[in-house]
Amino acid sequence: MAADNKHELADFVVRRTFEPVLKARMGDRSDADRRTLAQVQEIARSEIERYRGYDSDEKVVANFRRDLQSPATKKVHAALRHLHLPTLDDISEEFERKARRLGVDAAS
Repeated sequence: MAADNKHELADFVVRRTFEPVLKARMGDRSDADRRTLAQVQEIARSEIERYRGYDSDEKVVANFRRDLQSPATKKVHAALRHLHLPTLDDISEEFERKARRLGVDAAS
């Protein structure tokens, strides 16, 4: 059951934040925005691997919460907002509800 929770939580984060970043197209963006998009797409690929690689649901929750406070994440979020793409902040309340519904708790 815990493995199912881990997959459900990780997949939720991937589906709601990282996949939209990967699916974003360069289109008619400025050169600077194209570079920024390429950078955040590379970060998204790494984050997908990281979230799917956690070995427990508690680690998914703990690291999600840690990421929300991370200075590096805040910089990435600023770039994502500039590009009108979703961030972890955007899904944090829904993620926390999902974790509670699944009975997952992790030290903050």
